[in-house]
Amino acid sequence: MLEDIIQERKKKKENLIRAGYNVYPSRVEKDYQISDVLRRFFFLSLLKRKVSLAGRIIGMRIQGGVIFLDLKDAGGKIQAILNKKQVKDFELLKENLDLGDFVSVIGTLFKTKKGERSVRVKNLTLAAKSLRPIPSEWYGLKDIEERYRKRYLDLILNQEVKEKLVSRSKIVRTLRNILEKDGFLEVETPMLQPLAGGATARPFKTHHNALDTDFYLRIAPELYLKRLLVGGFEKIFEIGRNFRNEGMDRDHNPEFTMLELYWAYQNYQGLMRELQKWLTLLIKELKTETISHNGEKISLLAKWQTITYEEAIKKYSGKNWKDLNAEEIDEVFKKTVRPNLIQPTFVIRYPKAISPLAKSCPDNPELTERFQLIVAGTELVNGFSELNDPEDQRQRMEEQEKMHRAGNEEASRLDEDFLEALEYGMPPAAGLGIGIDRLAALLTDTQSVKDIIIFPTLRPKH
Repeated sequence: MLEDIIQERKKKKENLIRAGYNVYPSRVEKDYQISDVLRRFFFLSLLKRKVSLAGRIIGMRIQGGVIFLDLKDAGGKIQAILNKKQVKDFELLKENLDLGDFVSVIGTLFKTKKGERSVRVKNLTLAAKSLRPIPSEWYGLKDIEERYRKRYLDLILNQEVKEKLVSRSKIVRTLRNILEKDGFLEVETPMLQPLAGGATARPFKTHHNALDTDFYLRIAPELYLKRLLVGGFEKIFEIGRNFRNEGMDRDHNPEFTMLELYWAYQNYQGLMRELQKWLTLLIKELKTETISHNGEKISLLAKWQTITYEEAIKKYSGKNWKDLNAEEIDEVFKKTVRPNLIQPTFVIRYPKAISPLAKSCPDNPELTERFQLIVAGTELVNGFSELNDPEDQRQRMEEQEKMHRAGNEEASRLDEDFLEALEYGMPPAAGLGIGIDRLAALLTDTQSVKDIIIFPTLRPKH
């Protein structure tokens, strides 16, 4: 059935070509966005000014000598009306236009008797012939992976998805503007790294043929950004992709976007205060002061709670973190603590055993000056006062290297080049990472990061 439709559309394409139409021109006339035309409709129609619009045909009705087209571009939708008495090749177009075709129309604006704003077409040009029919019904929840695989169809048929992805872009742009106004410089660091460092995660491995050397897709930019602190930069950030060879769920995708930031002469407490200021500005810009999570209202501008890691473990699991090893500590926190933290909450003072890059607390060397911001049971931000003692850092990296050699593929590696840089001196600094996908999902009331990543990672279909 589908193949018959495709063959029929190919015949229509040939009909148009034989009639002299270029069905795939390099450009067509388009001097207005449909949204601009609708906004200025009164004046443009009053002046009878010719407008040229271009977009996809998403609706088509034929009534005798009139063709009604619903034309949609990136900004809006309008009705285009072709009258047999006024449009050249009317019969040819009537027989060979299809839903999904891209066209350019030139004409004047008017309102129909029913009051619908429309364009009276004088000339129509093919912009691109569609050979496959757009589904009249989308898969929805019955086959949600098909939506991700064919995201282009999802965007055509699901306006809400498109709006969320536009919001994601605005979130990134707004964060970038906020940080630049506060004096932060955006930089770029390598995605191909000789050692996977800066976080605890299993990396993806690749091979560079010309150098005959193995590299890793970065799991974090942290160690390179800290080298820039050694080099004299004081306020820097990077927005880019990280790659972690791990499982996938509502909060995780192997390829994800992070904002990572470092601030010399600042500590984790000052960074927490500034983070709340930045996110408050973002929330006000997006006008998303309140969101819902499983039916519960979350106020993003209310006073954020603060709880220590030790208090959180005790409160929600009844256990003492000192009685657990590093892996058990992390698992208990993820499974029993995080799901209970719905309102914005800072968790502070993490154990040193699970914080190899954070500075120890002066009053208790077993704890670190580290925080996480958790909202709706999801970790959004991870930050700390950066460890800048090269000997302490070497000792912690050696412990991580032992764990790696014992078979823990997520343990950090000992990075001699980074340690050498640290020995030249790095100023006291605070740093953080913000999961852009998780933040965008939260602020658009999206249940999974897959819905806010345009092309999420999927198992191959065949």
